[in-house]
Amino acid sequence: MKTKIKIFAILFTIIGSFNALAQSGIEEEIKSLSALKWQWMADKDVDNLEQLFHEKSKFVHMSGSWKKERELEIIKTGSIWYKNAEVHDVAVETFGDDTAVLWNRITLTAHVRGNDVQNEFTVTEFYKKEGDHWKLLDLTFSSVRDTHQIEH
Repeated sequence: MKTKIKIFAILFTIIGSFNALAQSGIEEEIKSLSALKWQWMADKDVDNLEQLFHEKSKFVHMSGSWKKERELEIIKTGSIWYKNAEVHDVAVETFGDDTAVLWNRITLTAHVRGNDVQNEFTVTEFYKKEGDHWKLLDLTFSSVRDTHQIEH
């Protein structure tokens, strides 16, 4: 009987290790995708962003909230040009193998209404996997002090 318990304990440990590896793989995939997103925003690459943004995605900014089409229009026309997002910290939480939330603490340099501005934000990004592709469901900018820390 003790041998069976030991075998089950070993099996549970192995299964738990595989699950942890899978979750860390998803976390790294989401971190990479988020970094790509910031580059695509800086490059005004609306073709790649259009593929990334879910059809029902929402965007919350300091000046308002809107949906996918408006965000793509803002990026394409440059009414907000996300010139550079200097990422200071990133945390990811996964929920199963198809949902993830990412928090970035960033200093954003953007061109808005004819001026370059710099702001500190924590940006929350919600992702959902559809088929083989991750889709961004929500991107929310929260204005924070430069001393703000993301709890890991």
